[in-house]
Amino acid sequence: MFDNLSSRLNDTIRGIRGKARLTEENIKDALREVRMALLEADVALPVVKQFVTEVKERAVGEDVVQSISPGQAFIKIVNDELVRVMGDHNESLNLAAQPPAVILMAGLQGAGKTTTVGKLARFLKEKEGKSVMVVSCDIYRPAAIHQLQTVAEQVDVDFYPSKAGQPVTEIARNALHEAKKQFKDVLIVDTAGRLHIDADMMDEIQIIHETVRPIETLFVVDSMTGQDAANTAKAFNDALPLTGVILTKADGDARGGAALSVRSITGKPIKFMGMGEKLDALEPFFPDRVASRILGMGDVVSLVEEAQEKVDHDKAARLAKKIKKGKGFDLEDLRDQLEQMQNMGGLSSLMDKLPGAANLPEHVKQQADDGQFRRMVAIINSMTPKERRFPAIIKGSRKRRIAAGSGTQVQDVNRLLKQHLQMAKAMKKFSKGGMGKMMRMMQGKMPPGMPF
Repeated sequence: MFDNLSSRLNDTIRGIRGKARLTEENIKDALREVRMALLEADVALPVVKQFVTEVKERAVGEDVVQSISPGQAFIKIVNDELVRVMGDHNESLNLAAQPPAVILMAGLQGAGKTTTVGKLARFLKEKEGKSVMVVSCDIYRPAAIHQLQTVAEQVDVDFYPSKAGQPVTEIARNALHEAKKQFKDVLIVDTAGRLHIDADMMDEIQIIHETVRPIETLFVVDSMTGQDAANTAKAFNDALPLTGVILTKADGDARGGAALSVRSITGKPIKFMGMGEKLDALEPFFPDRVASRILGMGDVVSLVEEAQEKVDHDKAARLAKKIKKGKGFDLEDLRDQLEQMQNMGGLSSLMDKLPGAANLPEHVKQQADDGQFRRMVAIINSMTPKERRFPAIIKGSRKRRIAAGSGTQVQDVNRLLKQHLQMAKAMKKFSKGGMGKMMRMMQGKMPPGMPF
């Protein structure tokens, strides 16, 4: 996410380094680049104009203290403005209502609304400890009702059945009655989408809103539609009292225009963003963390939170104990590490949150291929338990069998064995207290900007 914008802004900041003071003259080019970067990211024009004006007013004449460079002063100003545009702080869901608190989901067809209902239900159940019921008021697509039922089963929340042709007010009213009867904390109401905004759609969703009187009315929008996302959000906001926005498919949006436009145009906060297809891929939207990612400074806080939540700490402790005792790092250990990384969203997601990742050479970024990790796991799964524990026994005929079993080539098996050998040697140095020496060796080899 934000790859193009990050790259352009980093290039811009490099261009004003070495100056003793920020003046209107020496930031003119930088501001032009910022403007172009935002427009290329598909940020709405009024937002771009306001953004550049605010940055210019704060930057011109800004004294640069001895400890920082003009580039750092400028990046601080841009960072603060990005945070302001996106909403200053995370705004969580307001569920302070007599149970069940009703959440109404609105949006166009294809935005990922039904999947987002499942993601939100899972988030509320697992992170907030709420009992949740979901219901579909999409009476035009029977497949949508079935899809929500399937998603509800996957995240283990209650599904209230509805059917095509049933009056939407009847579905909504009956679902609310049932949620009260079962003492549910939250009822999430999915609504019908259209390919475009029309009067019938708005009339229907207004009737549903009046029937269930939701405490939260969330607009679900595909972030890859850029500034169109902000425009459709505004149209829905004019028809409904929206309380927030959920950006979907943010992991596939290299531009980020929607994230930077929605708050300014609608005045409504972005509360969550979907970062993948899996039902756990929903993140609360923190403007300061997103601004940090845009400017290539990473998002260590989210990375740590994700590690605490998704890493198997028992496995990690066992591996640390094993290495400390001087026992070998075998292929089963490697598979565990690869799977844990995949649980955290894969290598590309991790790199997105690492400070300095924006400064990595392009060919290094392209190597962040999660498909390669999956191939590595497939190769290890094709081995016998003995081969995983004693990789040295894997020779010609075994390699051919493993390659055939994993749908890969013998050279892929050779590459994996070589990578494992290098990691095993590194782990051995850890066990002998050579970590400090290794870090010093790595420092000279890492690209500038990496956190070592």
